[in-house]
Amino acid sequence: MRALTYQGPFRVRVENKPDPRLEHPQDVILRVTKSAICGSDLHLLHGLVPDTRVGHTFGHEFTGVVEETGTEVSQLRKGDRVVVPFNISCGGCFYCERGLTALCENSNPSSDVACGVYGYSHTTGGYDGGQAEYVRVPYADVGPLKIPDDMEDEEVLFLGDILPTGYMGAEMGEIKGGETVVVFGAGPVGVFAMRSAWLMGAGRVVAVDCVQYRLDFAERFAKVETVNFQEVGDVVAYLKEMFEGRGPDVCIDAVGMEAEGSTSHRVMGLGLKLEAGAPTVLSWCIDAVRKGGNVSIVGVYGPPWNVMPIGTAMNKGLTLRMNQCNVRRYMPHLLKHIREGRIDAKAIITHRFGLEDAPEAYHLFAQKRDGCVKCVLTPGHA
Repeated sequence: MRALTYQGPFRVRVENKPDPRLEHPQDVILRVTKSAICGSDLHLLHGLVPDTRVGHTFGHEFTGVVEETGTEVSQLRKGDRVVVPFNISCGGCFYCERGLTALCENSNPSSDVACGVYGYSHTTGGYDGGQAEYVRVPYADVGPLKIPDDMEDEEVLFLGDILPTGYMGAEMGEIKGGETVVVFGAGPVGVFAMRSAWLMGAGRVVAVDCVQYRLDFAERFAKVETVNFQEVGDVVAYLKEMFEGRGPDVCIDAVGMEAEGSTSHRVMGLGLKLEAGAPTVLSWCIDAVRKGGNVSIVGVYGPPWNVMPIGTAMNKGLTLRMNQCNVRRYMPHLLKHIREGRIDAKAIITHRFGLEDAPEAYHLFAQKRDGCVKCVLTPGHA
C-alpha cells in the first residue's frame, strides 16, 4: 500500500509499505477514504515527540470502509463505513469502564502517561496511522462509529478528534450560562471550542492568536471577538481590561507545546529541549483568568515537565482541568449536533490533497500559508 512515512524532523514522504494485517481477533482492516492532518501531527513532524521512528505512518483522524474483520468482531462487517477515535481503547479496563477511554491501560501497557494512539510514535504504542491506503483498527467493537448512509465522510471526519476535543475543552470550563470565555488558538480545535462554548451558553467568547487569517476565520466561523496578541503589547493586561479588570471566567488553551509569544520558552522548550515545549499559553491562561476561574487545557504538552506559574494558580484559587479527549463518549452527541445543523464541521476544511501530495500539505499547514486552516487527504486521488 501507499502510506506517508516519517523520515526525520521536518521530512515526510509517501512510499510503499506492507499492507496491514489482522493481528488479533478483535481487529478490523479499514480501507481509508479520508484522513486529515492535525496540528498535533506537526509536533511529530518537528521532532518534538519522543520515540518517533523513521518509517512510522502518521494520521489519527480518518474515516474508512471495513475490508476485513477478526473472528471476535461482532459490531462491524465488511462494507461498513466508520469514523475512528484517535485514541485506542479496549473498553474493559479500569479506565474504559469509567468512560475515560483516553486513559486505557491495555492499548499501551508500556506507558503510564498515554493510551494507544494512531500514528503518534512508539510513545503511544507504535500503531501506524491513517494517512495511508489501509489501517489496522484494534478493539474494533469499542471505538469506531458507523457513518449514517445519508452522510458524507467529510461531514463526520472530525468526530475522530478535533471536534470532541474542542467540545471537551469548553465542557471542562464548566460553562453553565453567561460566562466569559477566552480561547487561545484559532486553529481547528480552537474554533470548535469556540462554537461549543456558545452551545453551552457562554455570554461572550474571544479568540486570541497571532495569525490574522486564522482570527478572521474564527470571527466568521464561530462569531467571536478576536485579539491579535502581537498587536496589543501585554496580552494578559489587555484581556484583564476587556473583562472589568478581573479577567474572563474561563480560559481555554487550544495551542499546546509550540506556542508563539515567548522567546525564552521557545528557546528552552523547542530549541534546547530543557522543558517539554513552550508553555507560553498555559502561563497566559493562568495569569489572565479571573480569581476563582477555570483553566481548560486541551493543547498537547509532552512529559515530563514545563516551567509554569503553579503558585499563581494556587493563590488565585483556580480550577485546572485537562486531558486527552475521551472521544468515544462525545461522538453520538456531536453527530446529532452536525445532523441538526448546529455545527458544520466540514466548513473548516480549506485544502484537499491526494495522499501522494501529503508532504506538500504538511508544509503548507505547518508554515500557515495560503489561508490554510485544515487539510484533508484522499488516497488514490490527485
